[in-house]
Amino acid sequence: MNKDFALKIFEGFSIVRWNDLVRPFDVVEMDKDAEKMVAAYIIAKYAENSGIAIDWEWMIYASLFDLLRKISLCDIKSPVQRLIKSEYPDEFVKLNEWVLEQYRELMPDKELFSRFTLYIGNRSGSIPYGAGQEETSRIFRAAHKYSTLRELDMISMVNEASRLEPIRRELNADLQQFLDLRGLQLLMTRQKPFDFLMRIEQLRFQTRWNQTPRVPKTSVLGHCFFVAVLTLLLEWECGVKMCPRRFYNNFFCALFHDLPESVTRDIISPVKQATKGLPSIVKKIEDQIVNKELVPLMEDFYKDEILYFTNDEFRNRIVKDGKVCAVSWEDLNEKYNEDCYNPVDGRIVRLADHYSALLEAEQSIRHGITSKHLEEGRRNLLKSYPPGTFVNGIDAYDLFH
Repeated sequence: MNKDFALKIFEGFSIVRWNDLVRPFDVVEMDKDAEKMVAAYIIAKYAENSGIAIDWEWMIYASLFDLLRKISLCDIKSPVQRLIKSEYPDEFVKLNEWVLEQYRELMPDKELFSRFTLYIGNRSGSIPYGAGQEETSRIFRAAHKYSTLRELDMISMVNEASRLEPIRRELNADLQQFLDLRGLQLLMTRQKPFDFLMRIEQLRFQTRWNQTPRVPKTSVLGHCFFVAVLTLLLEWECGVKMCPRRFYNNFFCALFHDLPESVTRDIISPVKQATKGLPSIVKKIEDQIVNKELVPLMEDFYKDEILYFTNDEFRNRIVKDGKVCAVSWEDLNEKYNEDCYNPVDGRIVRLADHYSALLEAEQSIRHGITSKHLEEGRRNLLKSYPPGTFVNGIDAYDLFH
């Protein structure tokens, strides 16, 4: 984890999608990848519930690596990339090798770069998928196509039908190969999981730091995915081999950490902390609204899991004897680093959340778009991590300064 690598990933907030069509709102790559990962979670949960094994670790890393690939190739439209792959396969392999070279210096960890190399090989067809990864890859691709279709639906109201119809036909044809997936069927026919996704989708339209001009603007949903990616990278910093469930929990806790804002809207930190008792009151009201408006849209086989992700999301915690318990970083590693305890590094998620906010303020200031709110926000975030501050084994002061 280093600043240059984080800033490279941050470019996902500046990559405009559908830039040859009318766009009624900011349609950027980071938001697309966020919605894709939520759709992938929903589709995969239905598959898992039917007895299909999901390689969640592969999917989580794929979400990062796919974004990195798109950042490098954003100037080549997807149809052109597909033509290169089908008609010039040798050049397509070389193109993907070029992508790897763009990140070799930014990603000095050899194991992480090796994982990236394997993923690029999978995408180019030069390296076969590992055992059990093929079905997970199908779900990931289905989510990619479906989230693209959702964007098309959202911009269709302001574009002539003749411009969009060829794109829609191609997307629908691509989705045919995935219609055996129950979760996708329900999304396509606008059943219960579609209503749940629509609530989460509202986070695309909520702008962070809404009280001040800022460049680039970031949505709450895009921020959530960026925090999930930062959480994934920060796990490499803490030097602990995490059990599979802990690794999975950390990523999806980060991805869903602002889910309540889909029904309460974003309340900025200074307002939340206007009075001593307000933070706990806001949290209580959020929980009430979530239980009333969001929980009925969730299936029983993932409802409790999402509530576990979003309740006390920034606290290190486990489940023991059926109860959620706060635990120290030391105990999390020495006593509870096993799947049966359902461990979560909530403090790493919080660190990633703050680091994302710091980059959001810092980059706008560096672009010359600043304000009292951004300056104060940046200053307060740096003050939060004085010298000697370690969060779950990570030198937070060094990271922030």
